[in-house]
Amino acid sequence: MKDFPAVAGDNSDIHDLFVIGGGINGCGIARDAAGRGLKVCLAERDDLAAATSSASTKLFHGGLRYLEYFEFRLVRESLIEREVLLSAMPHISWPKRFVLPYHKDMRFESETPTSRLLSTVMPWMKGRRPAWLIRLGLFLYDNLGGRKQLPGAATLDLRNSPEGAPLQDRFETAFEYSDCWVEDSRLVVLNARDAEARGARIMTRTGVIRAERKDDLWEIGTRDTETGELCTHYARILVNAGGPWVGDILQSRIHINSREGLRLVRGSHIVTRKLYDHDKCYFFQGTDGRIIFAIPYETDFTLIGTTDAEHEDPEVKPVCTPEEKRYLLDFANQYFKESLSDEDIVWTYSGVRPLYDDGASSATAATRDYTLKLEATGGAPLLNIFGGKITTYRRLAESALEALEPHVPGLKPAWTAGVALPGGDFPVDGVEDQIAWLRKAYPFLTEFWARRLVRAYGTEAAEILGDARGPGDLGPDFGATLTGAEVSWLMEKEYAHTAEDVLWRRNKLGLRLSDGEVAVLQDWMAARRAEERAAAE
Repeated sequence: MKDFPAVAGDNSDIHDLFVIGGGINGCGIARDAAGRGLKVCLAERDDLAAATSSASTKLFHGGLRYLEYFEFRLVRESLIEREVLLSAMPHISWPKRFVLPYHKDMRFESETPTSRLLSTVMPWMKGRRPAWLIRLGLFLYDNLGGRKQLPGAATLDLRNSPEGAPLQDRFETAFEYSDCWVEDSRLVVLNARDAEARGARIMTRTGVIRAERKDDLWEIGTRDTETGELCTHYARILVNAGGPWVGDILQSRIHINSREGLRLVRGSHIVTRKLYDHDKCYFFQGTDGRIIFAIPYETDFTLIGTTDAEHEDPEVKPVCTPEEKRYLLDFANQYFKESLSDEDIVWTYSGVRPLYDDGASSATAATRDYTLKLEATGGAPLLNIFGGKITTYRRLAESALEALEPHVPGLKPAWTAGVALPGGDFPVDGVEDQIAWLRKAYPFLTEFWARRLVRAYGTEAAEILGDARGPGDLGPDFGATLTGAEVSWLMEKEYAHTAEDVLWRRNKLGLRLSDGEVAVLQDWMAARRAEERAAAE
């Protein structure tokens, strides 16, 4: 942008925007800004989506339960975004139907505004959540966001139905509504790739160790976490999208004290063997007013979550505690006929949600909305990102650029709504056609293999397979349909460095590979990277 203040010397290495953090908010902002013609650089000290953005419940949803907190603006924006995002990424996001079994003993979480209101005007309800209120909530959920593509709510008879088969016989009625699944970590990577394609520089394994204002510029020092190499970068605007570390970055890297605070909330999930045969999800309500989901996962598994627990230190890696496992198992066992135990769990994961501290009395009640704080009085602008949820990441990015517009003369208008991410350039209902075409073009693919590739890469799946006539043309077979050709693509195009990057963030084949197979993959990737470094020297 030529209207920015100039500095003495060569301006070619000065970025308009420097983003700290390679989660969904940082990558979404980088993509939006690069598409508006800004020179953007993003630094992430680990892998993309290494923390919160790969540990969600993996839903694009309005947040049905947020209606009980009167968060109507957040729910409306999320519902609108749900369909905008679905049209831009039909390979990694798709509609799901959610079944909400009902029984008369369901209760509110005691601190919700709705619970307090009904306790005042209808004290005889004694905290129970009546069916009429659920119907009202689903009516609002269907209509707040101008739903166009997804089917509306309905009532189900669970007796002698596929949806009722895995549930205890005491559940006879359920409500059903629509939301969307999303592959969260792939969403981050695809935003980063698209940002890079539009001119952004994406630096992974690069930690920001300092940032200070130098008149109208930010001077940012970084360290390569693998080689230790130190670099200095200059930018006219700094964006702190550090997620759980946003406060730590402010205090220890930028050396600014802020009155804004974060509430770190740990959300843990368990993955079990497949618990039922249909493809719908369950929305379970507990006697304590809390909710969990049970969702078909990676073909052969079921995902159950999430918890809400306070988490004090972002540097302490979140794990699903024994108490959280027990909580989720006991919760699910209130609904499923077949009792679940620790032996049914095949994997757990946990992430820290960096929620804006609004003074709520509990982690469950803390707002999921985002807050943007711009500091521009001390020289070069600094934008801090607090809170947010995956569904509203694109709108958050637009809001960030709106906030920065006074400092970016001639900024181009918003553009990302409905613009496809890499591989997503096909109709929302076109997944089965994509799979059929891929299997016809590559007859050696199994149904599982073809579906996995289309769900990960969309129209780019054929670029990975190239002119292969059989599995032997795709390089080493690492197991579970993962080949050298795909891993090479992930290393060259999608910033993958390690087996963990591949098996737990670019896909979830870590659920299927043995420890020995993982070791073979890690050795192969390390050798390939060593060869690339040697060739570059």
